Amino acid sequence: MAGRAALLALLLALAAPAPAASQPAAVDPPPSWAFPNARLRAAYVALQAWRRTAIFSDPANFTANWSGPDVCGYNGVFCAAHPTDGRVRVVAGLDLNHADIAGYIPASLPEGLPDLALLHLNSNRFCGVLPDTFSHLRLLHELDISNNRFVGGFPEVVLSLPSLRYLDLRFNDFEGAIPPKLFDRPLDAIFLNSNRLTRPIPPNLGSSPASVVVLAHNRLGGCIPPSIGRMAETLNEIVLIDDELTGCVPPQVGLLRKVTVFDVSGNHLQGPLPGSVAGLAAVEQLDVAGNLFEGPVPATICSLQSLKNFTYEDNFFSSRPGCPAATADGRWNCIPGAPAQRPPAQCAAAAAHPFDCSKAQCQATPPTTRRPGGRTPPAPHRSPLPHHMPPRRPAAAELAPPISPAAAAANLQREPQILNTAINLTTILSRRLAAILILVAAHRAPGIRVAAAHAAAAADDATRTPRSGPGNTILAAKLFLVATSRRRREAAVPAGARGGVLVAAAAAIGRQAAVPAGVRGGVLIAAAAIEAAAGHYHFAKPARQLTQSRAGRC
Repeated sequence: MAGRAALLALLLALAAPAPAASQPAAVDPPPSWAFPNARLRAAYVALQAWRRTAIFSDPANFTANWSGPDVCGYNGVFCAAHPTDGRVRVVAGLDLNHADIAGYIPASLPEGLPDLALLHLNSNRFCGVLPDTFSHLRLLHELDISNNRFVGGFPEVVLSLPSLRYLDLRFNDFEGAIPPKLFDRPLDAIFLNSNRLTRPIPPNLGSSPASVVVLAHNRLGGCIPPSIGRMAETLNEIVLIDDELTGCVPPQVGLLRKVTVFDVSGNHLQGPLPGSVAGLAAVEQLDVAGNLFEGPVPATICSLQSLKNFTYEDNFFSSRPGCPAATADGRWNCIPGAPAQRPPAQCAAAAAHPFDCSKAQCQATPPTTRRPGGRTPPAPHRSPLPHHMPPRRPAAAELAPPISPAAAAANLQREPQILNTAINLTTILSRRLAAILILVAAHRAPGIRVAAAHAAAAADDATRTPRSGPGNTILAAKLFLVATSRRRREAAVPAGARGGVLVAAAAAIGRQAAVPAGVRGGVLIAAAAIEAAAGHYHFAKPARQLTQSRAGRC
């Protein structure tokens, strides 16, 4: 009996729980600490829990001084009087922009900081999903979580925030549809570009009172809703670059008399550009490049007194007015007598089958045929092409006689700008990015187009790690020819990325101290393509694949 009792005691000892020392440390402050009010004490608990359990990396030691009861003295924490009780001081702002912190947002953070009016987490490495407890942030006015690694569907919890006016979700991995409710909210600025959003723009776009709407670099498809005309009194800028839009530009855009930037470049828009664009009285930047527009460039373009840049290259326009605004651009169209136009066969095919906008239905399924001589939309949305219609991007044979991949690479290396920027830039970036893509920066040189087209055809495996040497790098990587067919403004690259890109380019062009002005635009174009493909632009560090659990952690 005694032996059995001893054995039972031994088994119970082995099954005992681990010592308490292995458990996470408590975040409750010492009893001796005095806080001005209960709200600041709750903020201390929330911030400490975040730092200790949900921040995985803080290489710049941004949160190093997050200790002690003086929460208002923490880096990035801003306190102010409560809006309804000026005697109570609360945490009103949290700004961790460009801190390069890795982690996720726990559910306890919004619960402990319910008085936030400003939450800025731009350019970090936060991941996972936004917790439903964001609904506690009833006073939140500005939310900027751009350039992170958040995932999942559109975070609809932000649409329940009654005070929100500024929403910036750029450069993340949000996917799925844009909820129509977004455009019913009283938001002044909406930035959703460079995510994985799909489905057409909701038809109630025009219900939004926003002054700035940027939906670029998604895979939306569908058309521009005609309701856009209802934004006449508020809209200043709308950017819909590379969204796979189809159909025609609705004539209602002519009602947007306060718009200064209207950019729909890089889509599959068809038909004529409506003459109602004359109503864009304040427009300064009008970009319709890289589409399927046909017919004449409207003469009303010449009446836009504020217009500084009208870009319409890479379309099928058949004529243009003689004013400087219209003649300053226009390559790769069908304009008789203008330089660098499409082959006559392409123009004849386009003229034989004009697109009838009166029969186009907004939000209709994208057409399954393409206009001759143009770009093919990226997989998996690519439509099968009839055998008699060439892909929309000009084939290499149209640019020059066939050459071998080796000769193409040699031609590409002979171009000094591309040798000094796009090629060597990839060797400075992480190996993963270099294996994915290279962008041609000096996009105006015909020799580069030829070499790029052949090298791209010889390099379908975009994931193979390139060997050393610029020629082999080109043959091993996918060439993204965005810059060959359209221009990009510097604004396409967020300010947080520009410094790193320019430093990399400076090293790529012979360790010079500055980047020559002639190269700078191409470098920024390359950066825009790289961040769009990679989902972030932490160039100096190899990307770490993060997975999401049911709790939203990474």
